[in-house]
Amino acid sequence: MSQAKGFAAAAAKAPLTPYSFERRELRDYDVAIDIKFCGICHSDIHQVRDEWGGSIFPMVPGHEIAGIVTAVGSKVTKFKVGDKAGIGCFVDSCRTCEECQKGLEQYCAKGAVWTYNAKAKDGELMMGGYSDKIVADENYILHIPENLALDAAAPLLCAGITLYSPLRHWQAVPGKKVAIVGLGGLGHMGVKLAHAMGAEVTVLSQSLRKQDDGKRLGADHFYATSDPKTFEKLARSFDLIINTVSSSEMDWNQYLSLLKVDGSMVVVGVPDKPNEVASFSLILGRRSLAGSAIGGIPETQEMLDFCGEHNITSDIELIPIQKVNEAYDRVVKSDVRYRFVIDLASLNSN
Repeated sequence: MSQAKGFAAAAAKAPLTPYSFERRELRDYDVAIDIKFCGICHSDIHQVRDEWGGSIFPMVPGHEIAGIVTAVGSKVTKFKVGDKAGIGCFVDSCRTCEECQKGLEQYCAKGAVWTYNAKAKDGELMMGGYSDKIVADENYILHIPENLALDAAAPLLCAGITLYSPLRHWQAVPGKKVAIVGLGGLGHMGVKLAHAMGAEVTVLSQSLRKQDDGKRLGADHFYATSDPKTFEKLARSFDLIINTVSSSEMDWNQYLSLLKVDGSMVVVGVPDKPNEVASFSLILGRRSLAGSAIGGIPETQEMLDFCGEHNITSDIELIPIQKVNEAYDRVVKSDVRYRFVIDLASLNSN
């Protein structure tokens, strides 16, 4: 076992504080990574505060991990010491079910092993990326393109793939009109990716406060959803809507009305309560309401390679780990443009 240090929550809603723990010794197919940066995802906050239930403590969060390979197991073939490497939301799966065989490990029939707040097949408590090192199987680790800065690339491992996967699956290609609902950590990646894919991109945001940002990121159009005329003007406009907003107060029926016949609205945000949908919102336009969760290992690597080709990274605010609790409060207030990333070198600061 090797000694690791990081920040952990000791109980639900407890602040994150310094924490030492052990990482497993290298197995044949394991890769050891010196973590340089880790993004802060809103789901980290939900799980630290046990807002989804079932949280396991002590908890070291973090699943947007970027670092450098420091050692490899005796049978590793995919990585070598010195490689830039990333880890996303999961570090293992059953490997045998239909979904795993198709490279859709995120939908593993027996349940993927999440990067933190989970237990491995042998009962090991998984600890995430708010730490200085991690060990994982090479088959669940990603190559980060050389031209992408590690700090700004870290959020691609969750925010990036969360938007890339539905944009690819529902074919956000030239000639398609795509709307991104919400311009936050997820939404800003959706704008960048959809623009790079060649789609016509519209941002639907509560206000016009971020309009200049939206255009800079690649949006062709920007509308305020607080203006009722927006829904009249844009009725039956879009082939695809990606809804990144995690609010049970949102009227999904309004947004479904913005879809063309055969259009789809894909939900990637997780509201704390169920949203109501009227059958007629779907029936009267042969519309589809769907969901999407991150991506499998092959698609995540495809996303990283795509970002490398188009020089796409996240817009970040880099912070020392000592400011993580303050950052959590700011995320809840939507006070970040657009993703906090922790500089893990700060673990060695006094």
